[in-house]
Parts: sequence; C-alpha cells; structure tokens
Amino acid sequence: MRNPFVVESGNYKTSYRKDMELIRVPINKVLAVILIGIFIALPLVSTSYVVGLATLAAIASIGAIGLNIITGYTGQISLGVGAFLGVGGYASAILTSTLGISFWIALPLAGVITAVVGGLFGIPSLRLKGLYLAIATLAAQVIIIFVITRWTDVTNGTSGMVLSRPTIGSFSFGSATSYYYLVFVVLLITIFYTLNLFRTRTGRAFLAIRERDVAAEVMGINLFKYKVLAFAISSFFIGIAGSLLAHYTMIVSPEIYSTHLSIEYLAMILIGGLGSVLGSILGAVFITLLPVGLTFVIDILTNYFPDLYSMLTAFREIVFGAVIVIFLIFEPGGLAHIWDNIRNYLKRWPFTH
Repeated sequence: MRNPFVVESGNYKTSYRKDMELIRVPINKVLAVILIGIFIALPLVSTSYVVGLATLAAIASIGAIGLNIITGYTGQISLGVGAFLGVGGYASAILTSTLGISFWIALPLAGVITAVVGGLFGIPSLRLKGLYLAIATLAAQVIIIFVITRWTDVTNGTSGMVLSRPTIGSFSFGSATSYYYLVFVVLLITIFYTLNLFRTRTGRAFLAIRERDVAAEVMGINLFKYKVLAFAISSFFIGIAGSLLAHYTMIVSPEIYSTHLSIEYLAMILIGGLGSVLGSILGAVFITLLPVGLTFVIDILTNYFPDLYSMLTAFREIVFGAVIVIFLIFEPGGLAHIWDNIRNYLKRWPFTH
C-alpha cells in the first residue's frame, strides 16, 4: 500500500493531471486538512477577544493577498490600499444601508466596484515604474479619500455611515464566532483562487511582467491589458476585505482609511514575503497581533516605570518601523522564507545535505 507520508523527492509524477495538482505531496494534503480543522475549532476553545483578533487577521489576510497579487506577483508598487479598502467599505455601506440591497449581493458588487476603480488608477502603470508608480498610487489614495469626504450626499462625509451585520433569513452573523466563520470561508476561497491564478496563462503573464516587462512584451504579452487586469484583480480582493471589515466594525469613516493603513498593508507583504500567499497570511497575522503584543509589554513595564508611560507608548511606533527595517535587511524573503528554511531543514534532518 502507498505510504501517504512519502517525501517530496520520491513523489514522482506519471501524468500531466498529477503534475498540475494544487497540492502535489500527500503529506501536504493531510497538513492542510489538519490546519483547516484547527481554524474551525478555534472559536470553540477561545474567548471572544481571541476570535475577534482572528477575524481581523483573516480580513487583513484577504487584503494582503490582494495587494501581493499586484506588488509581489506582478511587480507593481501600490500605496493606495487604504483608499481601495475604503471604496469596498463605502460601496457595501451604500448598497446595503442606503439602497437596501442584501449583503450577499453587496459583497461581490463591492469587490467589482473596487476592481473598476483600481483598474482605472492602474492605467498609468503602463508608463510609470518604481517610485513614480508609487507616487501615482499615493495620489489615488488622496483623490479617493477626498471624494469620499466631499461627496456628502452619498457618503455622508466625515460623519461616516453605519452598517449592520449580514443575515440569512432569521439568522444573524452578529456574534463574533459566526462572523469569524463567514470571513474564514471567504479567506479559503481567496487562497484557492490565488493559488490557481498563477497556474494559468494570466498568472504566468503577471509573473513575466514582474521579472522583465520589456521581455514579456517581446514575447507577445499585452502589457496594458495584463497590468490593468492585475490592478483590477488585486483591487477586487481588497474591496472584499474592505466590505467585510466595514460590516465587522459596523461603521465606515474617511479617517479609518488613512495612508497609515496603506503602509500597514505594505508592511504585511514585506514582512510576510513578496509573491507568497502564505507570506501574505503570516504577515497579516504578525501586523495584526504586533500592537497587542506591544501593549502587553508596555503594560508590564508601566508597572515598574509608571513615569515612562508616554515614552513607552511612543515606543510602539518605533518598534513598528524597526521591525520593517530589520526584515528588509536581514530577511528580505520574509516569514514565508523563514518557514521554507525550517521545512527544508526538517526534510533533510538528521542529514546535513
């Protein structure tokens, strides 16, 4: 009988179907099932506070995967994530609260609306690269937030809008546990789609553009089409994350979607690992839990040094920037690369080569 725990080096493929499987090694299938089971059981053994943090991390993971599609996989820098989250959040708020449309229709529509907006702002990517493209996407952040703030008849301006949790019949996703499962399902769909995207012609075109856009164009890849498409697909998932976040907090306001939020999401994929779905998730979890860990440390230190509370609070921002710099210098591959090194070591253990 075939051993399901056969190592990757001895797992030979004898057909194209086997070679194109999403999970090629049997042990990885077992690990995936175990991991999903752990996340399903998490609310049953945790407090509401932990479930809330897990929900925020899952929403951030969806947005980080979307950003990684454009930045990590296609090589196009984007500093407008906060604004696109705002487009998704406000689109969902207007569709549900103002127009009375069901959340289940508003959620994908919010993603589509954000994709259209992202595609429009992705048009300059055909001529702009590097720092210039970063400035263009930063301009998108400013323009979108300006429109949200000034278009008071639709967005209610700086007063924001109030949303409600989604429902199915008489059942409401009002509890932390039920909303966690909703977000978890959306995250699984996002992961499955993204992993398969880069096994298609479109995904390979994105990767070719990342490596060398001039060479990709020589090979017949339509740069305008695929760059705009990359921005649209990326913005779609960011818009989905924005919609889920809006219905979780049940409020949208321009102040929420600041440039600082865009920097946080960029930090997620830098710390997690560019061009990696796993890295996007690890980075999102890390950045989501970092303020919680710092607050815990500050509370402990304040007990011993109460006069230094204000300085320790400012220390939180310093640590955030220091973590990014440390990863860029010592581990540019991010947490995903660290995990790969650990996995490769365990595969070879106890042998050194």
